[in-house]
Amino acid sequence: MVLFHNMSTVAYSTLIAVVVLIVFGTGRQPFAAAWAFVKSLVVSRKYLLFFISVIAIMLVNKNELRLEKWIGITYDLTSPLTGWEGNWHVWLQDNIHSDLLTAVCAVFYLVLFQSAMIASVGIYTQRGNMKMYYAFCIAILVNYFVAVPFYLFVPVNEVWFAHSQVHFLMLDVFPTFEQEYRSLSGLDNCFPSLHTSISVTLALLASKSGIRRWAVFNWINAGVIVFSIFYLGIHWFTDMVAGVALAILSAYVGLRAGAWAENRSHSRLLLRNRDKKSLPAME
Repeated sequence: MVLFHNMSTVAYSTLIAVVVLIVFGTGRQPFAAAWAFVKSLVVSRKYLLFFISVIAIMLVNKNELRLEKWIGITYDLTSPLTGWEGNWHVWLQDNIHSDLLTAVCAVFYLVLFQSAMIASVGIYTQRGNMKMYYAFCIAILVNYFVAVPFYLFVPVNEVWFAHSQVHFLMLDVFPTFEQEYRSLSGLDNCFPSLHTSISVTLALLASKSGIRRWAVFNWINAGVIVFSIFYLGIHWFTDMVAGVALAILSAYVGLRAGAWAENRSHSRLLLRNRDKKSLPAME
């Protein structure tokens, strides 16, 4: 069951998913969120700087493979870190494999993972919840700041590549994955699992957002993604545990720093209003 023929198909699917998720999370048409986003970029320097920071760290991650090649790491830590896990991935694929399940897992892994990130920005911005917007940005920064050094210096190969009996099921729905997507995610960029850490981070943040349905969706999304990284033959249990730990750290730092950033903005606004009131009236 081929769902994705190239990255353009993934991009179009992501766009549709983002629109649906923003409507779901805000209860309004998506142009309201788009307008709130553009307006915030223009009128708020802090909002813009946080957004630029997130884009910058993602670009660093995108070019991680070039850094890896330049550094020239030759050792492999797959066996020392994951050798204790045995053959449970083989059992999983042999016992529950189905074309429909593979398709669902691929959609969550490729489309809904990134769609939830993008939609989070739109939802928190449209609702005027700057604390959650700042928390989201900071949490994403922490995820990448911690993960990228591990990808550079702690190479752990994907399960299917290291284990001959495990199949890379992604190819069933995205046959050109290795040519189209692999440049964004190296074979040895497993530890920690960013799909786990970011999806769980989004769920932890959504739980504090006050938007119950958004929180419920993100927990379902995180659960399916965690299952998918195993079922599709990509990640080890060790990667997932490290990803969850990173998510807890990122969400904690994000929420604390997000509250601090919002309070500073609020304090500056109060001071500005007080100064205006203290000025003598013009006669």
